[in-house]
Amino acid sequence: MESKNTSAGAGLFENILAEKRSPMNSEYEVLLYYKYAHIEDPEDYARRHRDLCEKLGLLGRIIVAEEGLNGTVSGLSSNCLKYRQVLDEDPVTSGIAWKIDPSEEHVFPRLSVKVRDEVVTLGLGEDDFSPEDLTATHLKPKDWHAAMQEENVVLLDARNDYEWKIGRFEGAILPPLPSFKDFPAWIREHRGELEGKKILTYCTGGIRCEKFSGFLLKEGFTDVYQLDGGIVTYGKDPEVRGKGYEGECYVFDQRLSVPVNRTESARLVSSCCYCGCSSIRYRNCLWMPCNAQFICCEACEEQHGRYCGTLCNEVHQTSFAALNED
Repeated sequence: MESKNTSAGAGLFENILAEKRSPMNSEYEVLLYYKYAHIEDPEDYARRHRDLCEKLGLLGRIIVAEEGLNGTVSGLSSNCLKYRQVLDEDPVTSGIAWKIDPSEEHVFPRLSVKVRDEVVTLGLGEDDFSPEDLTATHLKPKDWHAAMQEENVVLLDARNDYEWKIGRFEGAILPPLPSFKDFPAWIREHRGELEGKKILTYCTGGIRCEKFSGFLLKEGFTDVYQLDGGIVTYGKDPEVRGKGYEGECYVFDQRLSVPVNRTESARLVSSCCYCGCSSIRYRNCLWMPCNAQFICCEACEEQHGRYCGTLCNEVHQTSFAALNED
């Protein structure tokens, strides 16, 4: 394989202009992106990357690892453009396929830039590999939609269970897993459902499938494909317009979900855990030891409180009463 530049383009972070757009203009953007590329010194890269985001007034979550970069940020559109220009000019991160959404405001409360062992945690340990060396064939939205119609095809959702509860491709296999690192064990336990099939795997923006599809190939599955750019890109494609996707797409910011299917077939598939009415309104359980995400309509939250069930409500209220007695 061709050697890669392992330094983060000298001066690109330090020399970026820090001027802001006038506060009179409220146009914002949300950027979703990733790049698998070797980063020689993740700690130094993360420090300089944080400085860049702070100068540009960007908020969001960014993970830096030796294997690359994974981030989603929001900011004024002019500053998001400068941010993209810096990363596009850096030999380490050039070639990023940016996903861009307009926004009226920030969708993150703060900026977090962290160094991790992996940009997405699959937890393969000594068996880990880089998607630069092994990953499945990418299918553009039009080709993905066509492949969905073929015989002997399985669609495999590579996201956490709380994500696909509010939206997924019709007929997809939905592993009931709370974490991405649970997938290797699940795949090995369910080989029989996948062997001999054409596997189409997908996730939010594509980054998890880069490694997950490579893992499937390493496990001996030969006919494996991934949705290029993930669900977000599929929903923006002007030709397919999200056709075949039901519900919305979970996102890791204050919006919580975004629409995907922009055709007449669009419908909600999630419902309030109390009354069963159609809803995509996610909340975190107010009892902190639980903190589970659950779907609850506004009326039921007013009636039952922000709890995922009666048990958490009762335990929390009992604990609160006991503390007040003390």
